[in-house]
Amino acid sequence: MSSSVISVPNALTFLRFLGIPLFIYLTLSLEADGWAIVVLAIGGATDYFDGKIARAWNQTSRFGELADPAIDRLYILATLIVFLIRDIVPVWMIAIIIGRDVILAIITIIMNRRGIPPFTVTYLGKAATFNLLYAFPFLLLAQSDGTWGSIAFVAGWSFAIWGIALYISTGISYAREGISQIRGNHVINS
Repeated sequence: MSSSVISVPNALTFLRFLGIPLFIYLTLSLEADGWAIVVLAIGGATDYFDGKIARAWNQTSRFGELADPAIDRLYILATLIVFLIRDIVPVWMIAIIIGRDVILAIITIIMNRRGIPPFTVTYLGKAATFNLLYAFPFLLLAQSDGTWGSIAFVAGWSFAIWGIALYISTGISYAREGISQIRGNHVINS
């Protein structure tokens, strides 16, 4: 693992972070959905490529391990809030996604306080995030009328449903792992 914070993968992660306020501004202030879709697509692509490049170029770092999933969560949260304001997705979808993240955040805090390392992101966890980040541009495009809007609606909800299913499944898996480590750590420290 590289100790350098300055690397191509971390630059891509930071670029994704900068996309969050830009996306909010484009969708809420300007209602420039076309540009907002481009920002979401770039965000999804950088999420994919930062990890690929980090592993291929041996540029993994502790910063990347922590910042990448945190920025993913911020991206998802910001998008869900915008979609709630614009009435693009139902409240139940937002509640499931945010609820999962809140539960895992609480478990992560407890793990951190007990000196347990944070969760290692799994392939399925990454796939869940990937599906959600790819659903969002389609769901935004689905707000337009016509053939492209109809196609985007189907594609967006296909990615969203699959992403939510994986998000719940991996959330349960991460929670079980975290609780097991907390219980095991408690026994060792007692």
